[in-house]
Amino acid sequence: MLAAAAFAPTAGNREAWDVVIVSDEGQLEALGDAAGNQHQIPDSGCAFVVCANYVRSMSRYGERGILYGVQDATIITTYLMLAAHALQLHTCWVGQFDEEEVKETLDLPKHIRPVAILVVGRGMPPESRPERMDPDEHVHYDVW
Repeated sequence: MLAAAAFAPTAGNREAWDVVIVSDEGQLEALGDAAGNQHQIPDSGCAFVVCANYVRSMSRYGERGILYGVQDATIITTYLMLAAHALQLHTCWVGQFDEEEVKETLDLPKHIRPVAILVVGRGMPPESRPERMDPDEHVHYDVW
């Protein structure tokens, strides 16, 4: 999965992302608590906390590098999900969490921002999928 993520595009090839792989039961429990008691985190056995590393992107782009770091982290998370799918693993992207609590739990440096918790494991396929908007409802041509 990490090998696939390493080939993801990044702004200016700055690779402004880092990942903390969490498999310790206590740490997973703490992450679940930080995410509003989302049980899938400790139940999974493994979570990837994908972070933006602003120092790398800001060294070239200044303040705009903050946005690029977040973009890099979200692209990496998507690549991790696709690689997990290829390995027949299930994932759940968790974006709702107390950022400061996650930073404290993982002892993250000040210049690192957790962007997503990606839960990875073997699970049951969903019984049904939620309805989605037709793609045409998201697309605009030439102007809004």
